[in-house]
Amino acid sequence: MSESLPLSEKIALVTGASRGIGRAAAIALAKAGAHVIAVARTQGGLEELDDEIRTATGKSATLIPLDLTDGDAVDQMGYAVFQRFGRLDILVHAAATLGPMTPVAHIEPKHWDRVLSVNLTATYRLIRTSEPLLRAAQGGRAIVLTSGRAGQPKAFWGPYGATKAAVENLVRTWADELEQTSIRAVLLDPGRMRTKMRAEAYPGEDPATLPDPSEIGPLIVELAQADRGLPNANVVFADWKTSRGSPASA
Repeated sequence: MSESLPLSEKIALVTGASRGIGRAAAIALAKAGAHVIAVARTQGGLEELDDEIRTATGKSATLIPLDLTDGDAVDQMGYAVFQRFGRLDILVHAAATLGPMTPVAHIEPKHWDRVLSVNLTATYRLIRTSEPLLRAAQGGRAIVLTSGRAGQPKAFWGPYGATKAAVENLVRTWADELEQTSIRAVLLDPGRMRTKMRAEAYPGEDPATLPDPSEIGPLIVELAQADRGLPNANVVFADWKTSRGSPASA
């Protein structure tokens, strides 16, 4: 049966895997046959994810409790993945933080530094660590989550929007550098989705009006197989959903 799964024998590393879109990605990749390396700060959340993957697939995930702002730990993770698996077929980088919703002039330096570290610097460290692993695979795929806010600045979204814009620039630069390799990198915009971060940004919004993160799972599995990468336009979940004939609630 495993041979019929589209990602059978693939190794997939997912950040932010304990909740939201990262968790949905990890479950979808596991159901498609991949062995998931799940990365998140919370051990309990990772264990709950592992339980769900075991129930759905009969197989366990590799769990790595890790704060991505710890650059040395990210490097060590890359070495550990190489030692155990020798390669990385799929990278899904979903970890991010919203930061304070406040005017730019009111942002405290410690809060600015935290958002910059989680959203931007951690992305650079992850790219630096994972590229050799992706090169060791046959057709490595990197999927980095972004946001429409990167190109549409709005009051009180300063740290988040600025770092997401920088992440887009960084990933596009990286993808251009990978043009002559078999690695493909893509930016994925999930849009409005029923996540904790969305609830923090819009506390009065009815979550029942938003797509569940599980709905983006099939798209992530598709991108993990596709020979598609930047500098093409970002992949937008709502557009993909509409193209499949489903109403786009995002």
